[in-house]
Amino acid sequence: MTDREGDRDRDHRFSEGEGFSDAYDEFDLDPPELGVDPSKVDPVDSRVVTDTLDKHNIGSDDVDADELLDVGLNYMQINRYEQATDAFERAAQFADDDRTTQEAWVNKGVAHAELEEYDEAIGAHREALRIDEDSEHAATAETNLAYALWEFGETAQALEHAERAVEVDERFAEGWFNRAFFLSERGLAEEALHCIDNAIRLGLRNAKVLEEKAEILEDLGEYDEAEEIAEEANEMLERAEQEMVDERRETQGHTPDSAGVPDGRPGQQGRKDGADITDPGRASERDDEEWRLE
Repeated sequence: MTDREGDRDRDHRFSEGEGFSDAYDEFDLDPPELGVDPSKVDPVDSRVVTDTLDKHNIGSDDVDADELLDVGLNYMQINRYEQATDAFERAAQFADDDRTTQEAWVNKGVAHAELEEYDEAIGAHREALRIDEDSEHAATAETNLAYALWEFGETAQALEHAERAVEVDERFAEGWFNRAFFLSERGLAEEALHCIDNAIRLGLRNAKVLEEKAEILEDLGEYDEAEEIAEEANEMLERAEQEMVDERRETQGHTPDSAGVPDGRPGQQGRKDGADITDPGRASERDDEEWRLE
């Protein structure tokens, strides 16, 4: 038997010290500052640990909420809506003023609507309005809330908020257009025509708006004028499609798929420093929506 084998057969002797008198805080698996009530945590919420760490380890002074807003808007431009919702949520969390917080909630609602998560979109816009019902972003929040409610099947509430949007800002052209859409859907063509004319007078004149006006005029029996407006809308759409083809040929060297046509939905808007992020009105298919960051 070797000495090594003999050592293996002997009982090991352990130190008989007094042990540790106090727990080491540095190695505590559940320090007080990260304590979470399990009953209040959704077991499928994978972000709860990250969010808890953020709140305790990242000071609001270390985060630029405006930069987070820009990150979210850039995600919107490339159709990464899930990432955009996260960015806007964090912008709202770290913003130190109501204006930025409200803006983040409005854009978060737009991103959720793009994902067809209309319940979440409704909640985001309601949160924006809870902050301030009369601010510069309130009309946009009201219009977007109307859009989400309409998609969610709450058509009566949608009209109420569309009306509220133009009450908050009577020069909000997109609000007038969406109000026209909801009125037309309820068979109130004369009121709808008045609203859409207001939108056009305020500078909102594109193919989707003109197509909606043509449909309203048809409902009123004004077929000749409706045909003229529809022809103008088609010409505008053809020009836009040709410009898109030419631009993509220059930048990518190939012809893109044909652009989508309006699908009969009301529009939604997101704003950054007062600039529209989406083209308002009856939104076309998602690939045809024009996002622009200013």
